[in-house]
Amino acid sequence: MDDDSQLVARAQTGDQKAFAELVRRYRDRVFRLAVSILGKEFVPEAEDVAQEVFLKIHHSLQSFRGEAQFGSWIYRITFNHAVNVKERARFRSPHVEETALREVASSSPGPEKQTEAAQRDRFLEECIQTLPELYQSALRQYYWLGTGIGEIAESLDVPENTVKSYLHRARKLLHGMLKERGISCD
Repeated sequence: MDDDSQLVARAQTGDQKAFAELVRRYRDRVFRLAVSILGKEFVPEAEDVAQEVFLKIHHSLQSFRGEAQFGSWIYRITFNHAVNVKERARFRSPHVEETALREVASSSPGPEKQTEAAQRDRFLEECIQTLPELYQSALRQYYWLGTGIGEIAESLDVPENTVKSYLHRARKLLHGMLKERGISCD
C-alpha cells in the first residue's frame, strides 16, 4: 500500500486511481471534522463541505508542494471551509427530522423534566457557540462523534496534549457559563 506522499505524487501526474485512494483514506475524517465545526444538526451541510473540499483538493493538487503532510493540508482546508460555511449558515435553522417531534412527545420523563432538559441543552449549545472554533471542534469530535484524542490532534494539526488542553479549557469555560445561568453541571 502506497503512503500518502506517493499517492499525491501519482495523483499530481493525473492518476485518478491514486486520487480516489486519497479520497477513500480521508473522506470519513474530513466529514467528521466538518460536522464537528458545523454541529450535528448540520449533517447535510457537512456532507457538502466534504464534497467541496475534495473538489478543491482535486483542482489545487498541483500546487501542493509537500511542505506539510497531506493530511495536515487537507484538514486545514476542511477546517477553513467549514468555518466559512458556518458563518454563512449561522442564521438558518438546523435540519430536524420528522421523528424528532415524535421522540420528544413519546419520551417517558414528564413535561417539566423534558422542558428542563431541552432548556439545558439549548443553553449548552448557546454556550458552545461562544467558544473559540478550535474548542468547539475538539468538543464535538470528542463527545458527539466519539473521536479519540490522537485523531482529533491529527484533524486539528496540533499535538495531543494541546487537544487535551482545549478540552479541559472548554469544559471549564462551559461549566462557568452554565453555572452563571443557574444550571447544575453535576
